[in-house]
Amino acid sequence: MSFTLNDIALLLVALAIGLILGLMMSGRGKYRRAWRDEQAAHRAMVKDRDAQLEAANARIIELEKRTVPVGAAPVAGVAAERDDLSRIKGLSQAQEVSLNEAGYQRYGQIAALNSEQEATLEARLGLTPGTIARENWREQARALEGGGQRKGLFGRATTPV
Repeated sequence: MSFTLNDIALLLVALAIGLILGLMMSGRGKYRRAWRDEQAAHRAMVKDRDAQLEAANARIIELEKRTVPVGAAPVAGVAAERDDLSRIKGLSQAQEVSLNEAGYQRYGQIAALNSEQEATLEARLGLTPGTIARENWREQARALEGGGQRKGLFGRATTPV
């Protein structure tokens, strides 16, 4: 098949018109603008997040300056020594720290708990209701406060575990 000069000219004109219409309809700048807008929104979000982190870190530093660490010197009115509450059976080291933060640092304080305080501590430590009574924390605390020994089988003195 052979093309004449008129056929080639018409083909080129149709190609040019198609190219022009295609460029006009493609919205070339629209996608670039959307990408730039998305980048700007992302930068603003990151900047906002960084500002929030800085504010949170500043607040943490401020609170750390105000609070006394668990192992630090005691405040007035608090006993100079803390008992090792983790010696009470059923009480972990993490729970001991929570008890210390709640103000319970001596065996005598645990031995003097009432049922309302028990319920509050069980909720704070995440224990099921009745755990303190079931594991006899008060009796164990009394035994540990009295020298750490109690009567065992055949009247022998044993230390609570």
